[in-house]
Amino acid sequence: MGIAISSWQLARAVSQSGQLGVVSGTAIDAVFARRLQNGDESGDLRRALAAFPNQTIAKRVLDLYFQPEGRDPDEPYKSTPKITINPSTHALELIVVANFAEVWLAKEGHDGLIGINYLEKIQMGTPSAAYGAMLAGVDFVLMGAGIPAEIPALLNDLAEHRPASLKVAVEGATNPYKTTFFPKTFSGLQLPNLKRPKFLAIISAHVLAAYLAKDEITKPDGFIIEGFNAGGHNAPPRGAMILDDDGQPIFGPKDEPDIEKVAKIGLPFWLAGGYSTPQLLESAKALGAIGIQVGTLFSLAKETGLAPDLRQEVLSQLKEKTLAVRTDPFASPTGFPFKVVTINNTISESATYALRPRLCDLGYLRVPFERVPGALGYRCSAEPTHVYIRKGGEEKDALGRKCLCNGLMANIDLGNLRGDGYQELPLVTLGSDLTGVTELLKRFPNGWSALDVIDFLTQHSNNEAGSKVESWVNQ
Repeated sequence: MGIAISSWQLARAVSQSGQLGVVSGTAIDAVFARRLQNGDESGDLRRALAAFPNQTIAKRVLDLYFQPEGRDPDEPYKSTPKITINPSTHALELIVVANFAEVWLAKEGHDGLIGINYLEKIQMGTPSAAYGAMLAGVDFVLMGAGIPAEIPALLNDLAEHRPASLKVAVEGATNPYKTTFFPKTFSGLQLPNLKRPKFLAIISAHVLAAYLAKDEITKPDGFIIEGFNAGGHNAPPRGAMILDDDGQPIFGPKDEPDIEKVAKIGLPFWLAGGYSTPQLLESAKALGAIGIQVGTLFSLAKETGLAPDLRQEVLSQLKEKTLAVRTDPFASPTGFPFKVVTINNTISESATYALRPRLCDLGYLRVPFERVPGALGYRCSAEPTHVYIRKGGEEKDALGRKCLCNGLMANIDLGNLRGDGYQELPLVTLGSDLTGVTELLKRFPNGWSALDVIDFLTQHSNNEAGSKVESWVNQ
């Protein structure tokens, strides 16, 4: 969920209850570097670093970012390298170590299942990120926001430390491009083969499920079928984009996946997006699903990575029945609709965002483009508009775009104070279905834990789904 909202603490709590806990892998390298700069007061990150297989690499990362006394809050964070099609050694080391640490901490001290979620849009960092997670023994890799056809083969290669490649979508390309990660060159060690995690493709259409499943090379181990009520990025409506009077995309019957057709494919699947009550869990299972993927209920749990003040503000608005979640068709540089919670003093407000000098300094959603054959540049539609245009982008594609990278980092109290004095502000996302969280708030007016969420959802059920998944993984 977002950037580090689905934290290792949250995933660990879910996993220890017998369910599949999932950490967010998006931008976890920057999260890791900033937390080290804040002093790692709990010592958790350094404990994870001490378990990393190559201590020379671990020490380089620690020496570069760790500040024992913590960073001066009036100083900007030290920058981290932007991901490119050929990442630097420094970038690769930070990505691998950070993904390792997040999964290692989530798995520490128990034998439950842990997954990690990536965005298909961030192709250039995926091979090294997945390798780091696999070094820590991750059980599942989940991926959406695109067509993850190459991930099954990628995981096969990484498990045996073979060079692992992904095709990279390059705008204006005259030649095919790919990014390749070389595990043996990276580690410099003779490591035993890794456990190959199960791969779950997050999709919104049954036709994509059929496409991915028809070939053994692209076939995932299962699917998460995510509806347009889900938080974060949504698949755009099929056909022409039509907006309602509030400027939100209109979704219709064509955007509803045919669950019966998904079930006939014969692969395990979960349903997501609005499945927030015990009754909907049972209805999902009646349709053939193993279970449900839940985001919003857990994003407001006590173990969430969401900053305490933002969590409290959302819960207060929920109590007052003033909470508004909009599907913004323009906010995300990816071009996908993005769910945004309206909160004062965040960049959800147009006037507040207008005060933010446009800047792209994290760059996770940058798109590579071909300058000349064989030479690439990178642009983001949320960067300064004149810079975007100079790089060949069109002005209309920059209108309304917001810097998700910095906004989502601010959600977890890691917003940067920039050199120009601007403090990055949050941009909170939730699913638009508030039925489950409204019911939880009635039961737990002072807030709830991850275990409370699980007890609520499974009150009419048992741990059959968790047991089924565990036996499946151990086959």
